Amino acid sequence: MKTFILIHGSWHGAWNWHKVIPILEARGHKAIAIDLPGMGKDKTPIQEVKFKTTVERIIDLINGIEGKVILVGHSKNGIMISQVAEFIPHKIDKLIYLAAYLIPNGKCQREYSAQDINGWLKPYVDVNTTTNTSTLQKKIYKEGLYHDCEDYITELAYILLSEEPIESGGAQLQLTEDNFGKVPRYYIECTEDRAVTPFIQQKMYHETPCRKIYQMATSHSPFFSKPFELCEILEEIAVI
Repeated sequence: MKTFILIHGSWHGAWNWHKVIPILEARGHKAIAIDLPGMGKDKTPIQEVKFKTTVERIIDLINGIEGKVILVGHSKNGIMISQVAEFIPHKIDKLIYLAAYLIPNGKCQREYSAQDINGWLKPYVDVNTTTNTSTLQKKIYKEGLYHDCEDYITELAYILLSEEPIESGGAQLQLTEDNFGKVPRYYIECTEDRAVTPFIQQKMYHETPCRKIYQMATSHSPFFSKPFELCEILEEIAVI
């Protein structure tokens, strides 16, 4: 049995994984999804959320679990799993980046997002400089995030997507080969992704090589559109 910690991406929450968790659990694994600080049901005032404290929240969760975990990060919050692995490499069995930002030492997520000029979402992101947050306009949800998903997913998103703290996007990762570099990492590329396009996914996993690259012919949200196929990949990685 393996323990998977599932980290959601921008504007989302633990609900991302509502199809994945029962599949993994039915196969004998433990799967834990959390709402990051200020997101989903978490009540942390969003203007107080920082990259450092979000990383610490994930570390606290993992340190409360016996043995090692497999840490899965989606989208922007690939940065979180990288930084967690730097601080507690002895607790991380594997890192899995799902259409996620895989950023090298000294760089930030925003630098790579800026290079992804063909992404569909940027014109629809609204920034609130008072709270240092962003929101995504609803009119892009379906085509930008869920174009291969059932319509009810978009209906859920209309209710559940929230503001996102943006401070973490400019946080420079502090990674070393002795810590982060020793944790096996794997990348799942979403080849029809319109939010984090294949161009930038490929650029990142070529710059920061992974043990193995998997490809799924999906949108940015395979946990909704192809959860069984995604879980097969997660299981394969778990036993490598």
